Amino acid sequence: MVPEKRPINMAPSSRRAIWTGATAGTVIIVMMYLLFVFFPHVQSNLLFYADPVSGVAPASSSTAIPIPTTAPNPPIMEAAEIISTAERFDPEVLLSAPRRSAADPNNAGTHALYSVGTYSFDSHKKTTEIRLFDMKTTQSTLISNEEGVSESHWLEDEILYAKSGANGTTELIVASIGDDMEEYTAAIIPGPISDIKLKTLEEGRVAMVAAGKAAKNGSLFNPELVQKPRSTGLLYDTLMVRHWDYYVKSEKNALFYGLFELSTPHVTEKKGRYSLSPLQNALLGTDLESPIAPFPGGDHFDISSTGLIFVAKDPELDPAINTKCNAYHLAIQDFRHPAAPAGPTKIQVSGFDGAATSPVFSPDGKAAVFLQMKENGYEADKNHLIVIPNVGLASIAKEALQSDDGKGLWDRSPSNMIFSNDGKTLYLTAPDEGKGSLFSIEVKDEPSQMKDLPEVLPTTGDVSTIYRFGTSDKGILFTSSSLIDNSLWSLYDPATSSTVETVSSHTRNGEALGLSPAQSSTMWFDGANDHKVQALIMKPSNFESGKKYPLAFLVHGGPQGAWDDAWSTRWNLAVFAEQGYVVVAPNPTGSTGYGQDFTDAIQNNWGGSPYDDLVACFEVLKTSSDFDYIDTSRAVALGASYGGYQMNWINGHDLGREFKALVCHDGVFSMSNQMSSDEQYFPTHDLKGYFWSSPSVMSNWDRWDPARYAGNWTTPALIIHNEKDYRLPISEGLAAFNVLQLRKIDSQFLTFPDENHWVLNEENSLVWHTVVLNWINKYVGLPEYRQGKGPKPERVSTWKKQ
Repeated sequence: MVPEKRPINMAPSSRRAIWTGATAGTVIIVMMYLLFVFFPHVQSNLLFYADPVSGVAPASSSTAIPIPTTAPNPPIMEAAEIISTAERFDPEVLLSAPRRSAADPNNAGTHALYSVGTYSFDSHKKTTEIRLFDMKTTQSTLISNEEGVSESHWLEDEILYAKSGANGTTELIVASIGDDMEEYTAAIIPGPISDIKLKTLEEGRVAMVAAGKAAKNGSLFNPELVQKPRSTGLLYDTLMVRHWDYYVKSEKNALFYGLFELSTPHVTEKKGRYSLSPLQNALLGTDLESPIAPFPGGDHFDISSTGLIFVAKDPELDPAINTKCNAYHLAIQDFRHPAAPAGPTKIQVSGFDGAATSPVFSPDGKAAVFLQMKENGYEADKNHLIVIPNVGLASIAKEALQSDDGKGLWDRSPSNMIFSNDGKTLYLTAPDEGKGSLFSIEVKDEPSQMKDLPEVLPTTGDVSTIYRFGTSDKGILFTSSSLIDNSLWSLYDPATSSTVETVSSHTRNGEALGLSPAQSSTMWFDGANDHKVQALIMKPSNFESGKKYPLAFLVHGGPQGAWDDAWSTRWNLAVFAEQGYVVVAPNPTGSTGYGQDFTDAIQNNWGGSPYDDLVACFEVLKTSSDFDYIDTSRAVALGASYGGYQMNWINGHDLGREFKALVCHDGVFSMSNQMSSDEQYFPTHDLKGYFWSSPSVMSNWDRWDPARYAGNWTTPALIIHNEKDYRLPISEGLAAFNVLQLRKIDSQFLTFPDENHWVLNEENSLVWHTVVLNWINKYVGLPEYRQGKGPKPERVSTWKKQ
C-alpha cells in the first residue's frame, strides 16, 4: 500500500493550540483593559474561561476572561466552557458536554494522545477531535477534526490516526508532532477496521493488528461494496439468530495484521514515510471469531514482536448456551506474510471452562496473562488471573492466587490489566465496593508462587484505562471518572511518590458542570440474611439542611452489576439530583464488587433477597433520623433491564405502594418470554435450567415471574422499550403497558425503533430524559423539565379517552 502525500491543512479545522503562554496572556490583558475601558456594558456577558484540558484556571481567575476562538470555525467547546451557557447541569448539558477519551502517552512520556467527541444540539451534528496533550505545559493541540476521524496511536515518535474513507475504506494517516506540520496517508485499507494496536519491532519497522469483519473467503469485509439482494429472507438452522441488536450473518469478526516500514527519506525530506504491507487475516482457515461479539474490542487481543494473543469462543459449542472461551497464541515470524500453517496454539487451563478476556503481553513479549472464568454458561462468574510465563510454551499456563477451595485467594473479579515497563508488576482494575479500584501485584516466574493479594492503590472514582508511562520502571498513566467528573487523568509512579498525581480533570473536579464532591456519599444498611448492603447517595448541588427532598430510588441492571462512582451518559445520578431529588442507588444481593458469593447469591433468587434488600434500604430512608432530609412520601423508583424487572416485581408487591410512580426501561415482564432472548445462558443459569426440564425448574421460572403478580399493580408506570432490543424483546414492554392500560392505571409507553437495549443517539437520549423527568416530576411536585421546550416524541393516541 503506497503512501499518499498529504500536506497538513493549516485552516482552523487542522492544528490549533489552546491559548497559553506569556504572549497570549499579554494580548488578553491588553484586550481586556481596552474592552473594559471603552465597552463597559459588555462585561456582564463575558464567559469564565478555564483551560479545557487541565481544568486549571488562568492566574487571575477572579476576572472574567473571554474564551479565545478562531473564526469562522471555533474549537469544540470543552466541558469547562459549556456550563457557562447553562443555568444548571441537566440532560442537554450532559449530552453535549465533550466526551474525552483516555490519554495515551508516548514512549518518552512527554505527550499524550486523546480524542474528544462533542454533539451539538444547535447543528445536530457530532464532531470528533484528535488532540495532543503536552504533559509538561498541559497545552492541548488540535491534530485533526476532519469528518470521519476516529482512533489515534503512537507510531514510534509520530502519530497514526484512522479516518473513514470513500466507499467504506479506512485511511491511515501519519502526522508528525514537530515544527514541519505535515501529514500524509500511509495506507488505504479496503474496508472498516478498528481497535488498532502497534508494536515496534526495530527502528522504522512497526507491526500492526486491527479488528475487522471477514467475508466468507477470509478477506476484509466491506459492507458498502455488497450488492443488495433481491430478497431479504434469512434462513437459520442453528443459534444464534439475533445478537444484541443485529441479525447474525455469515461474516465474522477477525484480526488482520501487517507491517509498517519507514522508507529512506528523499532529498527534500527530513524523514522517510511509512507504508503498510497488505493485511493478513490471522484467523484464516480457522472457525475462530475474535474479537468476541456482541461487544468486540481491543481487550480481546494483544500484539508482541513475535505474534498475537487473543481470546475466542469455543467454535465447537453453541454460542447461545455456552460462554466457554479459549485463549490462543499465534506465532508470527514475518508480519508481512501469513503465519505458519499450524495456526494458533490453544491455551487450555484445567478447570477453567468459562468466558475469557483481557490477554496482555509483557513488554518484551516473552510472557503473557489473561483472565478466565471457571463456569461455562455463567457470564458473571469470577475472573481468575492466568499467567503464561513463556509464550513459547503457550499451552503451559497456570492460575495465580490459587486457593485450595478453588475459589481463589482474591475475592475480586478483575477486568483490565497491563504490565509495568520492567515486566515485574501487573496493574489490574476490579469492581470494589461501589467503585472501580486500581490494584498492583508482583509477577513471579512461577505463577503458583503468586500468593500475596493485589495491593489497592490510592485512587478515587472508577478507573477504566491504564497505559505504561515513559521510561519509568513502574510508572502508569490512567484514566478514571466519578459521579461528578467525566474524565480524570492521573499519574502513578512509586519510584517518585507513593501518592497519585492528578494530571488533568476535565471538569475541574465537577466545578465546570456545577457539581461538587460534597454531593455524593454512601450508606451501608442491614439487608436480607443480615448481610451489609451499600448504596450510593447523590444530593442536589443546592442542597440545604433542614429542607426535605423527594426521593429517586434507582435499581441497577445486570442483574450481576453495580452502581459505581463513575460517570454515565445514560443513567447519570447527578441529572436526577439537579432536578431536586436525593438519589439513592442501592447495590443489593447479586451486585458485583462485594465478593463472588454476594454476586452468586442472586441465582434462583431474582425477586427474593435483592427485593428484600431494596425493602430494607427504603425502610432505613423512611425511619432513620440520618435521612430526615428525604421525603419518602414523594418517592419514585426507576430501573433498566434487571432494574426494569424489579420495577414490575415491585409493582406487584408491597414496596410498590411506597412509590408515586415507576419507570421501567427494557424490563422483564414474563420469565417464559426469556426464551426469545439472544443469549440463552442468562435465564438457564440464573433459573437453574430449562423450564421444561423438571417440575422443580419449572417452579423456579414461575416463582420469579412478575406477570404472576400483575393483578396487584396499582402504581403509575412509564414503560420504555426499544425495537432493536434483542436481549429483552419489545414484547416485554408492550405486555407490561397492555396490563397497565387494561387495569386503567396511569401509564405511558415510549419506544425508539432504531435503538437497542440502550438509548445511544443524542437526540433520542434527550427525548428519553425529557419524558422520564417530566413523568416522575409531575408525581412529586417538581417543575416540568424544559417546560414544553425542546424535542418531543411523536405523541400517538388511537382513541379518545374519557
